[in-house]
Amino acid sequence: MAINAQMVKELREKTGAGMLDCKKALTETDGNMEEAINFLREKGIASAAKKADRIAAEGTTFILSEGNKAVILEVNAETDFVAKNETFQALVKELAQHLLENNADSVETALQQKMTNGQVMSEYINGAIAKIGEKITLRRFAVKTKSDQGVFGEYLHMGGRIGVLTVLEGTTDQEVAKDVAMHIAAINPKYISRDQVSAEEVDSERQVLTQQALNEGKPEKIVEKMVEGRLGKFFEQICLLDQSFVKDPDQKVRKFVESKGATVQDFVRYEVGEGLEKRQENFAEEVMSQIKK
Repeated sequence: MAINAQMVKELREKTGAGMLDCKKALTETDGNMEEAINFLREKGIASAAKKADRIAAEGTTFILSEGNKAVILEVNAETDFVAKNETFQALVKELAQHLLENNADSVETALQQKMTNGQVMSEYINGAIAKIGEKITLRRFAVKTKSDQGVFGEYLHMGGRIGVLTVLEGTTDQEVAKDVAMHIAAINPKYISRDQVSAEEVDSERQVLTQQALNEGKPEKIVEKMVEGRLGKFFEQICLLDQSFVKDPDQKVRKFVESKGATVQDFVRYEVGEGLEKRQENFAEEVMSQIKK
């Protein structure tokens, strides 16, 4: 049976599923609307689609490493309660294992890959949504590698509220790498070192600091010196190696790492829900809406 746009539109309105999913369902069921609805329900797509506009800003971060490869990921849910659910936690670990074993350059690519159970990742997540009853999203991930002379530092704060993965070379001491990861979790630097900060960002900060000094009424002849001094403080705020080490504030992170014969090659820090709109709970309204049903 030929599938037309009106049929796809009708199925979409009845289920809330995406256009491509609706077209596929109709094609698979030879245009039978009821069977197409069941097809989508069985896939978990119909119930998942209805949750697509909800805000999923809770969840967890997770890190998995095997040999010289490691992955850090953030998976979101709608509530902290579900984020602690065993089924959700198992899903996160399965996604991490897949991402570690399969090359994907983006979340979009990963979602279209087949997992070991034969399901496409997006369908597998939709199945979890149908089972758990909340919107769940793979928000982001990063895969990192090291040499045989390097080490990964893995740190999950508050059960995964913040996750940090570091890559150190020149040492195989996991405690050293974990200490650096803990520092990053606490202080949240943007860069490893000053040379990673763009000239545009430095120039912009220099202009701001210059204007601040002038507004304070400082003589122009000493403003330049003041600005360079304040730029040093700016770098301390955003550059890991310039920061005072949280476990020993008397030394910089650079000195701590160098004392172990190591260098920091890379790091990734994820904080659950950062940059996302948080759902505003109103339990009174929620209860009233249930009473009216």
